[in-house]
Amino acid sequence: MKIFVTGGAGYIGGTVAGLLAERGHKAVVFDNLSHSRRNLLPAGVEFIEGELADRRALESTFEAARSEGQPFDAVLHFAALIEAGESMVRPEIFFRNNTASTLSLLEAMLASGPRRLIFSSTAAVYGEPESVPIQEDARLAPSNPYGQSKLLVEQMLAWFNRIHGLRYASLRYFNVAGAYEGPAGITRGEAHEPESHLIPLVLDVALGRRPSIRIFGDDYPTHDGTCIRDYIHVSDLAEAHLLALDALNSGPEKDSGSENQAPLIYNLGNGHGFSVRDVIESARRVTGHPIPAEIHPRRPGDPAVLVAGSEKAIRELGWKPRYTELDEIVRTAWIWHQKRYPA
Repeated sequence: MKIFVTGGAGYIGGTVAGLLAERGHKAVVFDNLSHSRRNLLPAGVEFIEGELADRRALESTFEAARSEGQPFDAVLHFAALIEAGESMVRPEIFFRNNTASTLSLLEAMLASGPRRLIFSSTAAVYGEPESVPIQEDARLAPSNPYGQSKLLVEQMLAWFNRIHGLRYASLRYFNVAGAYEGPAGITRGEAHEPESHLIPLVLDVALGRRPSIRIFGDDYPTHDGTCIRDYIHVSDLAEAHLLALDALNSGPEKDSGSENQAPLIYNLGNGHGFSVRDVIESARRVTGHPIPAEIHPRRPGDPAVLVAGSEKAIRELGWKPRYTELDEIVRTAWIWHQKRYPA
């Protein structure tokens, strides 16, 4: 297949684009490089630099592929701002970048592109959950603009499916971590600019790049007072995207406006919750470093517990996470981190 990958120079998008290339597909990455670097692009993929809000550029890319007799089969949409904390300070840029720019992409797809899309959604659409583990039919009540910007896209997709026959899968990620481990070994890990995710920040402390790790809140209603999250390895997440792509392609073709294939909505997580302190202890075991920690006030918009119920993806997609132990996830991240910042 020929796949158009928005945000494919980033951590998750790049991992999936690289896996597509490994499996013999043609991945074309479209990215503005605002939060990534070109030298981090995976091998074997074509690159186009551009803005998702530029609908004409998207349409021209889709039209050129069609005129060359090699139209795109699907779009994998990763391009987005992802920092929930920042969204509580600057909500406008999240709605512009995540929601409005996705509308630009959908319009371009309707005009001249493929009618299949896999959307990179988030557990943040649930907000503070009423029960744990969270199932796909749980109440959707985001507690920050980041989650709201993603939920608005999911709502748009439902209408585009109903009215225009756009076929889509929405994959609600929990906390993605670790480094991709493929045939060539560990080749890709987290490289955000600036970094804000817990595991790479903790590993920065182990390498001496930071003096300590900040814990935002130790008074949550959890076993040790710190937030609990479900960590899914990026390799397992990437596999889920290819399985979702197969599922999208398996349904019968439908004409616009007719009864369409039901949207595919899946949680992607391990089903196990680990607190911030659990992650720090894991990093201490894996790295052999003490990793000092400091307590800071809670950040606004942070739910206490987010743990996935992923049985639906396991049952319907045949997905099976390989990395279920926190130490294994941290181990792969540590190997990558040491390669990225050699002593």
